[in-house]
Amino acid sequence: MPKYEPSEIEPRWQKYWEEKKFFKTPQRSEKPKYYMLVMFPYPSGTLHVGHVKNYVIGDAVARYKRMRGYNVLHPFGYDAFGLPAENAAIERKIHPRDWTLDNINIIRKQIKRLGISYDWDREVITCLEPYYKWTEWIFLKLYEAGLAYKKKAAVNWCPRCMTSLANEQVKDGRCERCGTPITIRHLEQWFFKITDYAERLLKDLDKLTGWPEHVKAMQKNWIGESKGAKVKFKVDGLDLDIEIFTTRPDTLWGVTFMALAPESPLVEQIVLPELKHDLEHFLTRVSTQDRHRRGALEAEKEGFFTGRYAINPVNGEKVPIYVANYILMEYGTGAIMGVPAHDQRDYEFAKKYNLPIRQVIEPFEPFDEDKAYDGPGIMVNSGPLSGTRVPEGIEKVIDWLEEKGLGKRSVQYKLRDWLISRQRYWGAPIPIVYCEKCGIVPVPEKDLPVTLPYDVEFLPTGQSPLALKEEFKKTTCPRCGGPATREVDTMDTFVDSSWYFLRYVNPDLDDAPFKKEDVDYWLPVDQYVGGVEHAILHLLYSRFITKVLHDLGYLSFDEPFTNLFTQGMIYKDGAKMSKSKGNVVSPDDMIEKYGADTLRLYILFMGPPEKDAEWSDAGIEGVHRFIKRAWNLIDKIVSLNDQGSSEMGPRERELRRKLHSALLKITQDMEGGFKFNTAISGLMELVNDVSDYLQEVPQERWHVSLLKEFAEKFVLMISPFAPHFAEELWHAMGKTTSIMEESWPEYDPEALKVEEVEIAVQVNGKLRDRIRVPVDATKQDALKIALESEKVKKFLNGEPKDAIYVPKRLLNIIV
Repeated sequence: MPKYEPSEIEPRWQKYWEEKKFFKTPQRSEKPKYYMLVMFPYPSGTLHVGHVKNYVIGDAVARYKRMRGYNVLHPFGYDAFGLPAENAAIERKIHPRDWTLDNINIIRKQIKRLGISYDWDREVITCLEPYYKWTEWIFLKLYEAGLAYKKKAAVNWCPRCMTSLANEQVKDGRCERCGTPITIRHLEQWFFKITDYAERLLKDLDKLTGWPEHVKAMQKNWIGESKGAKVKFKVDGLDLDIEIFTTRPDTLWGVTFMALAPESPLVEQIVLPELKHDLEHFLTRVSTQDRHRRGALEAEKEGFFTGRYAINPVNGEKVPIYVANYILMEYGTGAIMGVPAHDQRDYEFAKKYNLPIRQVIEPFEPFDEDKAYDGPGIMVNSGPLSGTRVPEGIEKVIDWLEEKGLGKRSVQYKLRDWLISRQRYWGAPIPIVYCEKCGIVPVPEKDLPVTLPYDVEFLPTGQSPLALKEEFKKTTCPRCGGPATREVDTMDTFVDSSWYFLRYVNPDLDDAPFKKEDVDYWLPVDQYVGGVEHAILHLLYSRFITKVLHDLGYLSFDEPFTNLFTQGMIYKDGAKMSKSKGNVVSPDDMIEKYGADTLRLYILFMGPPEKDAEWSDAGIEGVHRFIKRAWNLIDKIVSLNDQGSSEMGPRERELRRKLHSALLKITQDMEGGFKFNTAISGLMELVNDVSDYLQEVPQERWHVSLLKEFAEKFVLMISPFAPHFAEELWHAMGKTTSIMEESWPEYDPEALKVEEVEIAVQVNGKLRDRIRVPVDATKQDALKIALESEKVKKFLNGEPKDAIYVPKRLLNIIV
């Protein structure tokens, strides 16, 4: 064979695979199905090797599963709407659609150069009408089910992106897209009622045994289940109640103030008219504070007295109502009962504003009286329930509240409804019109899609650019035919990605988003691969939409992903790859220099794929040397004629044992889950073993059939990782089929049986030689073989007096 030239080999086999349609997946098969899915990318720029890791991992699994006899669905697409693509387009003064579709063409070429075995006939692009028509349809289904609604609400606002954000898109008080500190605005917004599914989303995590525990823990923490009681405090002088949720109803007799979140709609209703001006100054100042930091235990507590009082239902006491910066709207009801003796943040607030501190739980042990006490103890100063033990008595307190009609048992969740409105251009239109006569009217299904116009001034201004497009905004009411206006906000891009895995099954269907019988065959996804950064956002939303579609009768399953794998990142120079840091490694550059197979092998060999790894130029050079060495070794074996030794001596039996041991171990690595680095290490060791054999055994004694068995099995085993390399060598062996049509090799259990072992031979405690003995050799058998060694004979003075024999390890001859 010629020398290894990936630039010549790889395009040729990619063309061959495409012409033969090896990656095309039949909709039905007698084979068992296997849905291998990787998270699709935002086409906001070209790919670097950190992105490629995801796709290479998925392809190794897909190719292996095909070889194991599965009908594999391995699709790809693009999460093409949303802020990442829009912001990148605006920076370059290019229309978002043009920028996005150009990037998609570039990314598609990048991925095809890697030889990823995607069924390209199933490609989906979320910003094209055939896809977002059905995103709008999903909105309508939620609206019909009472799960999509519009309300005025305090929302997270990113001053740079100039749009509202869901809570999940705020990280440490900053926009997760651009890092800008968020502020609060009160806007009319569309929400999905994900809170109706909070309990199921939490409970059903127990069914996901194929998910990493840390991902499930992240979702559990975000959903945030708390058990306690709801209690209403009447506002003195107003026909209004403040409902609070508390996990510590046992401390109700210790309430000395009430506090509302600055974002609470109750604030404007409660504050005395003469205090409204001062309140506005307070709210303006608080709105600039980081909402997540202001709720931290160590943050400075600030408050504003509304001039009103609430009546404690358990003892009739009047307590002042404050607006407090440390109360967040997304927790509980946005209002709290202040119990400074038993909550540290309430304690600090009470100290600052000279409010009473009343102890109602007496601890069992002495405690620091300069702090709040929140541990177990005995209820005191608590009316008829004084003397009740806590925490065992909390349930008794709730029973008492319910009996008296003062409160009720409740479960609350930290999870808030999903804000889907975006005041931006690049997103799926919300299919709603507003009619003065009919009110809010959904667009009929027959009129979908509501098409996003191209000719729009898309630069962000704080209101939707679609509001400025009169031809889009003005329409007629579907019910009465009168004049109406369209909704001008677009949907959050996470709506697009919450169902894309369903569309891959029927990507060209134009009268429905998918066929139920087809998605019920293919889903749930057998293996999902993607970044842990999507553990809350995308994965939670996908689970929610799947459950809704299941409940509406469109799906027979209610969880979308059976198994989840979260890959680690690739770092360069100690930092996550990014263009701004100048540490990006381009896959195109690596393919030009080394070939796609070397890049694929190196990415999989860097370490356990779930861990972060540091890019190393020396590392990829080493892998390239290995692949060339393996190429030359196979070339040498392929060129051998069938002459040679037919005797399977100890050396050959040991070499065959190593081959089949490696095959068994690599199979276990692939079946056991993503142990690509150890599988590739096993292939490297095999190359070393066979190379040593060829160097140390005279050519006339080479066991050619064993060497050719090695070559064939080695090429099959490396094919999921380096498919072009494997296909070329497969044909060089004279095979007439594609390696894509071959099965994974089976190991021979007989070959694994050890017949001989190597033991050390000592004479009077000093190592003199190493010999091979049968695995079941007795001391006399081992001694006999040792005495035939010339090295041992040199150190014997007369006959041995005795011998110490440790089977499979050591023989010590005593003379």
